[in-house]
Amino acid sequence: MQLTDKLIMSAIRVAEEAGRAILGVYDGPINVTVKEDASPLTQADQAAHGIICDALSQLTPQWPVVSEESDDAAKALRLTADCYWLVDPLDGTKEFIRRNGEFTVNLALIHHSRPVLGIVHVPVQRLTYWGGLGLGSWRRSDQGQQAIKVSPPLPGQVLKVVGSRSHLTAETQVYLAGLGEYELVSVGSSLKFCLLAEGRAHLYPRLGPTCEWDTAAAQAVVEGAGGHVETLEGEPLRYGKSEILNPWFVART
Repeated sequence: MQLTDKLIMSAIRVAEEAGRAILGVYDGPINVTVKEDASPLTQADQAAHGIICDALSQLTPQWPVVSEESDDAAKALRLTADCYWLVDPLDGTKEFIRRNGEFTVNLALIHHSRPVLGIVHVPVQRLTYWGGLGLGSWRRSDQGQQAIKVSPPLPGQVLKVVGSRSHLTAETQVYLAGLGEYELVSVGSSLKFCLLAEGRAHLYPRLGPTCEWDTAAAQAVVEGAGGHVETLEGEPLRYGKSEILNPWFVART
């Protein structure tokens, strides 16, 4: 498995194409249905899913594509494939419905249970983060592309903590209470990880439910920027588990 610049740039263009389709829905009527797990689904989720699955299947036919919106047969491929794409076509559907701009397109390449490449595209901002362990991490916008790195807190500096806009659990609040002085920034979707990766925050504790497709792409970006995404036991998040839910974790610089 070899990651070339050409492949990475092609995958970024796939995420950006999906982002444009999402924005095509964003300014018009949004049709919302409810999935079996009670999470919302819109026509933008479905449009992005179709674009990404079709494009990645053509780009790398040797690697299966597993999306949040895939059927059960496709989702089961993550249990057996050594290398596959893990996709959240629209991360932050609740933020999309609220039209606050805090939603992303997440593409991750999983190899032997680890995310080796992550692409997080922010459609409203025309902004893309990408990276992976050994690749470095980057921030790409209309103004160009620049390398990004985490920025650990300096002595005496107030800890900047990011939390979920929609899912700040009681357990997370207890965890935060034990940190001492901190500043909390609430933001939706995988943007929380990206704030760490580009040095604008120090810590993201998630003591609540997430699925593998919610975290894989952004984990790669944080790790490429020099940060860590670990369970409460200090182990990196792994993928392709029998249980699609992640354990609780902390992303940190």
